[in-house]
Amino acid sequence: MQHRTAWQALAQRPLGFLASVWPWRALGYLLSGVAFGALTSVVLLVTALVGAASLLLLVGIVPLLAVALSGILVARVERWRLRLVDADPAPDPHRPPPRPGLRAWLETRLREPATWRELGFTAVSLTALWWMDVLVLGFALVLPVLVALSPVDDPGAWPWVLVGLAMLPSAPYTITAWAGARAALTRLILAPRDGELGRELREVRASRARLVDAFDAERRRIERDLHDGAQQRLVSVNVMLGMALLDAPPDSQVVRQLTTAQRELTQAVGELRELSQGVHPKALTDQGLAAAVANLTTRSPTPVAVDIALPHRLPTAVESTAYFVVAEALANVTKHSGAAAAEVHGRLRADTLVLSVTDDGVGGADPAGGSGLVGLADRVAAADGRLRISSPAGGPTLLHVELPCR
Repeated sequence: MQHRTAWQALAQRPLGFLASVWPWRALGYLLSGVAFGALTSVVLLVTALVGAASLLLLVGIVPLLAVALSGILVARVERWRLRLVDADPAPDPHRPPPRPGLRAWLETRLREPATWRELGFTAVSLTALWWMDVLVLGFALVLPVLVALSPVDDPGAWPWVLVGLAMLPSAPYTITAWAGARAALTRLILAPRDGELGRELREVRASRARLVDAFDAERRRIERDLHDGAQQRLVSVNVMLGMALLDAPPDSQVVRQLTTAQRELTQAVGELRELSQGVHPKALTDQGLAAAVANLTTRSPTPVAVDIALPHRLPTAVESTAYFVVAEALANVTKHSGAAAAEVHGRLRADTLVLSVTDDGVGGADPAGGSGLVGLADRVAAADGRLRISSPAGGPTLLHVELPCR
């Protein structure tokens, strides 16, 4: 369809609108609303009276429970009727019960906010909305027809006949305008468009957090395997080379070869240790964020002052995110800023870790420049945090990060 709703058709094509199906669909929407509202009012009133009258016999609980859950059926019919004036489908907000059976279904429905929201809509619909449907239809159709059919033998009735005939052409616009307003209110309560988007965003956020957690767990596993496996084996080989060097004839070719091999192996162990520190530092697991960052800065070519004072250990995910943010920020300082000094500052404010990394470099840090800032922003966002950068040309550069510690 060219138009998704009757209101859009009315707003975009006010003249061609009369030749479309939307006026008839709006009329069907209001007529079905009157019929369904009247029927529902009678059924719920009788059910409530029966439940109240038999409440002393305890069997009245069943009719009253049916009244409380009636909003589910009413809302389902209203979402179905909504298609008459709104082509976008209205999703059902209810989740399936965790197990089969009436009891599980009742427990699930009674605990859902959507059930009580639908009951509230039912109350509003029965006390106001379908009565408004009656008034709008009466004003737009019945009243003009009655006025136009006034006795013509009375000379004073002719002006009223003309008024009634003049009111009839406006009826499609009046009916459609109210039908659009009623449908918008119905969707707002029963099937808000942003509700589905909110659920999708929450699912994406949860999925992203799970991926980050899984990635951090894999980093810790790799670091543990490197430290307890390959690194220990290389250290053992280095020790055996040292023992072989003691038994070798002095000033021989074997001594020179063993010395060269031991030197290369020592360098390889150092590089492997650096690699394992980059994967996931052991100091972060054992001693916390402050110690891990202090250990990190000892290997930085740029002098870094560390001022991180935390009252207690933070959640593992927060510590890991904070550490790698600082590591990437200091790597950017070394590679791109040309700074002579940098500073890392960290405090816990209420339930939020506030980190800042500053340097006195040339500034001009741009996330679009491929300096790793995009990856930093993604990692902070995955932890539901915020990252802000101030880096004017000429410096200084300030990286400000806030990570919730809930």
